[in-house]
Amino acid sequence: MTDIPVLDALQPSSPRRWRDALRRLSRALWFRRLVVLVVLAVAWEVAARWQDNPILLPSFLEAFSAFREASLNEGLLTAAAASLAVLIKGYVAAIAIATLIVSIAAANGFVRDALQTVAAMLNPLPAIALLPLALLWFGLGEVSLLFVLINAVVWPFALAALQGFESVPETHRLVGRNYGLKGPAYVRQILIPSALPALISGMRVGWAFAWRTLIAAELVFGVSSSSGGLGWFIFRARNELYTDRVFAGLATVILIGLLVEAVAFRGLESATVRRWGMLR
Repeated sequence: MTDIPVLDALQPSSPRRWRDALRRLSRALWFRRLVVLVVLAVAWEVAARWQDNPILLPSFLEAFSAFREASLNEGLLTAAAASLAVLIKGYVAAIAIATLIVSIAAANGFVRDALQTVAAMLNPLPAIALLPLALLWFGLGEVSLLFVLINAVVWPFALAALQGFESVPETHRLVGRNYGLKGPAYVRQILIPSALPALISGMRVGWAFAWRTLIAAELVFGVSSSSGGLGWFIFRARNELYTDRVFAGLATVILIGLLVEAVAFRGLESATVRRWGMLR
């Protein structure tokens, strides 16, 4: 009886189980992304060794070593925390402002037309282009960063939310009216759940815009609340010709973006729209 497991392992079905396991692994999103990152790292290392100029292009191993050293001794993690603190403040404020405006626009045709007109004017305008005005109005500091961040997020999210509200099926609207829902209750219980895929898409686009805008703004002046952010870290490393630290800062920006996408937005989708069967 003790030999049966060994005999089962030697049966022809064992390779089939391995193939099935590998097939399931290849379908996993995290595994595909890991493969992409490994391929990019290898290509980076080969290109750097062929270039043979660490000032222009340090190798992946050199950049990884700089990332580790900067994280432990040169304040890279502190810079990342400072950037994220400002980003969260501006992002949350922008989502709240846009939600309020769109809620009013959904019930008022004039406000809806006004929102679409203003968004058509300001949405194509790069938020970083407003930085000189922000510096003039608010001075050098966190308030200027928040101003450009809010402008970067409000318009793309407002347009996505407005489109989502307008695409809510009429049957859902009738249900809300039959229950006597009006005003904020109608928006909260009918419009937002029905338009959730569009809202999450708008939040994702707004996050990307905010993250890029913040790093670009910090590259210009970068100091908020007496702490330099990631953009300022990259700028200082570039001025000192520490290209490996520049890549370490850029890698931190990319890793934070991947983490937010994988954990926050995909987790939100799994907990809501995918569970409700609204997305495959």
